[in-house]
Amino acid sequence: MTLTHILAFFVFALITGQVVPARFRTTLILFGSVLGVYWMQPSTPVRNLDFWLPTVSIVLVVLVWAITRPVNSEEQTARLLQWRSLAAGLLILGAVLTISLTRYVEPLCCLTPTRPPGLLQVALALGIGGVAAAIPARVKAPRQSLSWFFFILLVALLVILKSEALSRTASALLRGMTGQQPGLASALDLPWLGFSYLSFRLLHVLRDYQAGKLPAYSLGEFASYALFFPAYTAGPIDRSQHFIVELQQDCAETAGGRTWLCGSGSDLAAGTQRILWGVFKKFAVADTLAIIALSPQNAVQVQSTLWAWVLLYAYALRIYFDFSGYTDIALGLARLMGIRLPENFDRPYLRQNLTSFWNGWHITLTQWIRMYFFNPFTRFLRTGSRALPAWAVILAAQMGTMLLIGLWHGITWNFAIWGAWHGLGLFIHNRWLNYMRSQGAFLQAAPRLQRVLNLGSWFLTFHYVTLGWIWFALPDTDTALKVLANLFGIG
Repeated sequence: MTLTHILAFFVFALITGQVVPARFRTTLILFGSVLGVYWMQPSTPVRNLDFWLPTVSIVLVVLVWAITRPVNSEEQTARLLQWRSLAAGLLILGAVLTISLTRYVEPLCCLTPTRPPGLLQVALALGIGGVAAAIPARVKAPRQSLSWFFFILLVALLVILKSEALSRTASALLRGMTGQQPGLASALDLPWLGFSYLSFRLLHVLRDYQAGKLPAYSLGEFASYALFFPAYTAGPIDRSQHFIVELQQDCAETAGGRTWLCGSGSDLAAGTQRILWGVFKKFAVADTLAIIALSPQNAVQVQSTLWAWVLLYAYALRIYFDFSGYTDIALGLARLMGIRLPENFDRPYLRQNLTSFWNGWHITLTQWIRMYFFNPFTRFLRTGSRALPAWAVILAAQMGTMLLIGLWHGITWNFAIWGAWHGLGLFIHNRWLNYMRSQGAFLQAAPRLQRVLNLGSWFLTFHYVTLGWIWFALPDTDTALKVLANLFGIG
């Protein structure tokens, strides 16, 4: 999000939570989120792709809702959900068609970076999406199979977007379809904004549907959750159960007992303060640190060991203030509308071990991976003939978990090494923790030693995480190894 986006979203959130009656809140959030998905989408050299990528995101959301919507609700509740869902579908359809129509109104063109495609193309694409959504919405039997199909589809799209070779191939294919030269394809041609976070929200919903854990919700509520504009680009990755409860909760009531506004005075104060703090962290602190932070451009130019450490420390602080700043903005915007998103950061650089660090860094991603990968994977390794020793289960699960988190950022050797770096660190901490439990009585009798160990633990944890950022910040292993050698005066 740019400052222009943030200012416009602030005004919109202010109106939604502090001015408009509560009964219109979900409708406004849905409308604003649909527009925001198109407005924030970056430009791309592939013709009309900056319109089609947000459109595909919206169609995927509608299809996943159609597959996972509840079918066993009471008749009255089911009828109400149907009417609300129909109204939300028409709202989404109208918003997308209106964005497409701006191509014909020169003063209003365009919400997307380039001119949208023709109305006939858009109407045809939306018609196909609507028919596809109507099938699972009316047929119950194959929905489990469809849920697995879409689960695999979302994972496949993630793999394509995160792999440079596959992204280039996909770009070449799209260029050929639009009459452009496939030979000019690049992996940078597919900047699908927010898809990493959207896919994890949809994957969570599909898995919870398969496990029978989803509540009843309308299309408007579900699409507002999946496309929620404050959290669309950088999280946090909220769970649908929590978000929809927030969306359905009773708002402030007037003296006459009528629900009126969803944003209270305390929401206004807390939300505004959080937004301002996030803007300061991101645009004042993080963007200033970016001038000297470690990057592919300066990594090979700095020969001094001292300056190499300065660059690395600057990067560690920059990535924290940048990411947590965006999170503060998202939480503040949501708070203005009376919605409380989960926290995503909790003083991670002050933690005294790597496990605690990951309980304070990108908290919602860690919780998502723990719930949908780590826990099922450890159960799989501990059952039946596959049962492994406890230490082997811990090693495999922690390495697998962190490799998955690394590859979620990008399918490269450096991201894989970064994931393995943290997986190995978590395993070492687990073994050390087991050893230290046997020393508990001794440490209780030596409080000064305990304080020294706590300080040493913080120092080691911070620098282990900071050294790991080398693999995250740089594009290839050769450059990363040169920086590591420079940091320790080798070579």
